[in-house]
Amino acid sequence: MSWVHSVLNQSPEIALFLSLALGYWIGKFQFGKFQLGGVAGSLLVAVVISQVGVSIDNGIKSVLFALFIYAVGFESGPQFFRSLGRRSIREIVMAAVLALSGLATVVVLARLMGLDKGLAAGIAAGGLTQSAIIGTASAAIGKLGLAAEEVQRLQGNVAVGYAVTYIFGSFGAIIICVNVLPWLMGRTIRDDAIKAETELLAGARIYGAGEHAAAPDLVGRIFRIEAGAGKTVADLEGRALSPVSIERVKRGGALIAVQPSLQLTAGDIVLVIGRRVGVVGLAPELGPELQSSEGMDVIVVTRDVAITNPDFVRKTVAEINAATAGQLRHGIYVIEVKRAGKPIVLKGDTMIEPGDVVTLYGTSDDVQRMARIVGSIILPSDKTDFVFHGCGLVVGLLIGLLVIRIGSIPLTLGSGGGALLSGLAFGWYRSRNLTIGNMPTPASTLLRDLGLAGFVAVVGLQSGLQAVSTVMQSGVSIFIAGVIVTILPLIITMLVGRYILRYDNTAIFAGALSGSRSANPAFGEVLDKAGNSIPTTPFAITYALANVFLTLLGPLVVAFA
Repeated sequence: MSWVHSVLNQSPEIALFLSLALGYWIGKFQFGKFQLGGVAGSLLVAVVISQVGVSIDNGIKSVLFALFIYAVGFESGPQFFRSLGRRSIREIVMAAVLALSGLATVVVLARLMGLDKGLAAGIAAGGLTQSAIIGTASAAIGKLGLAAEEVQRLQGNVAVGYAVTYIFGSFGAIIICVNVLPWLMGRTIRDDAIKAETELLAGARIYGAGEHAAAPDLVGRIFRIEAGAGKTVADLEGRALSPVSIERVKRGGALIAVQPSLQLTAGDIVLVIGRRVGVVGLAPELGPELQSSEGMDVIVVTRDVAITNPDFVRKTVAEINAATAGQLRHGIYVIEVKRAGKPIVLKGDTMIEPGDVVTLYGTSDDVQRMARIVGSIILPSDKTDFVFHGCGLVVGLLIGLLVIRIGSIPLTLGSGGGALLSGLAFGWYRSRNLTIGNMPTPASTLLRDLGLAGFVAVVGLQSGLQAVSTVMQSGVSIFIAGVIVTILPLIITMLVGRYILRYDNTAIFAGALSGSRSANPAFGEVLDKAGNSIPTTPFAITYALANVFLTLLGPLVVAFA
């Protein structure tokens, strides 16, 4: 085994990627309805690998976690800020209940088991997976006025308690949020995530990759004028059940300029573009349909346009239609309007909000003309705006360095909380200025998956050896205490959320519960089970609060244990 130890210490990144590969492989196996998942699998494999002795830099863990939590914040920023207000009261209560029940559990166990203040604080840090408690508790111990040797001993016990309990602290949260909570609710995370997304879309239809409607809404048809002879272009377009436009007219084998006042004659060939109901309904007014005709092909484009014109923002669809001249809208068709990446159903009373994106269909000239009035065209790109997101991460990490003191209690969000807040803010800003800050979905997914699984694997590689050896030396009492501190507050908070706060959607509930414990591995599994971003907003709210509430527990445990 010495050669394995030598190889892994020369190249610790091998241990990291081996943990990821084997962890995700193990995580695919199902035992009845239970599936470990890639994140928890990576953690367990990393603990096993750590037993040969691996030294891996702590900065890798910080970088991976910052990437993960920034990507989560960036994706959920627009929806997060829309959700703030009275609707966030449940999440605030969730975070407070878990922090208070966690404090009570640690203090009671410490007194029943005769644990010193250092071990109690370490169990709180590991069992609740809030590493910041190590710092706040150690600082509080240093201010107790004890002898230097005693202070050093107690501060060392903080690290011991943390090392022994952190592994199950991460794993236990996954069990509760991903397995126990759906059992309590009687529904799966995935089913309720789909249900919530469907309600959010309010009936809007989303096609998957490679899917298309067999009978598309927008069509182009070629007709030979017979019944429509003697009528003008404007007359015929006005007879349609829904907007259509006559884009080309061929007379005597030659194309002629199309004007609203142009009078059509028998034998003219016309190309009509519009919504199916309008084009099909107008056919009897025109004449027989032709399969093709030389020179009658027109290239149409679809373009996403960010709505920035104040004349369109915070106005209903009916108000916009009434205020917009028909000639201005001629030849332009709205395929859909998206809000925070999700299509919304367009009705007369639908309000257009800042950051909404409209997809326009028409000829290139018509779309360009309308886009100049509505806002800015968003050109699709697979490039990530590293200037924008690099600044976002820098801002987040700087926020994480800030420490505010209330008396002797230091408050800090840490790098994770700072990166989350920055991601939320930059994601919201991007939703208002869609021409900057591009991050393709595959890039964001990679940041989330690699960041979280890599962070957890590094934790296992760093803490696994110490945790196993400490358990063997000190018995299992500390470990059992950590299990109780991990499980009991989560159970209490889950019951409060279900029966008092009345959460009725499993995906939203799981996101809120994992965030109230700052349980990033659990949230990663919840997100994986959901298959969409529904759990992200409640997680973002409770996570930000939990970083503050749980960090406060360090001095409180030292004071009361």
